[in-house]
Amino acid sequence: MKRQATAVWTGTVKEGSGHLTTASKVLDKTQYSFKSRFEDGIGTNPEELLAAAHAGCFTMKTSADLTEAGYVPESLETTSVVVFEDGKIARSELTLTAKVPGISDEEFQKIAAKAKETCPVSVAFSFEKTLTATLVS
Repeated sequence: MKRQATAVWTGTVKEGSGHLTTASKVLDKTQYSFKSRFEDGIGTNPEELLAAAHAGCFTMKTSADLTEAGYVPESLETTSVVVFEDGKIARSELTLTAKVPGISDEEFQKIAAKAKETCPVSVAFSFEKTLTATLVS
């Protein structure tokens, strides 16, 4: 399987701008710029897209691992905050809130921690990954 996205940029890094398009067209000439990355400009940025990828991948992996362990997740909601510090992406902070009938908190924490380490996006990232997982009833 291969997935594709294209970035187009014109101008200098601070005054220029670009757009991103994915093969699925979910992003279709979606604007990004210095301001959308480092200030409060309109558009997306690489860190936001990495956060979306990490949250989505981790949540799917957690669902798969819970299902494999015999649990049916009622709901899983993950937020990823990708932190950019000192000119580099330093970490992705995952926060998971889950409703999984019949699971103990100990088992839930074990499965969530494993998913954090083994989801394909986590494996691709060399920066730190943290997890706060909350099981709700």
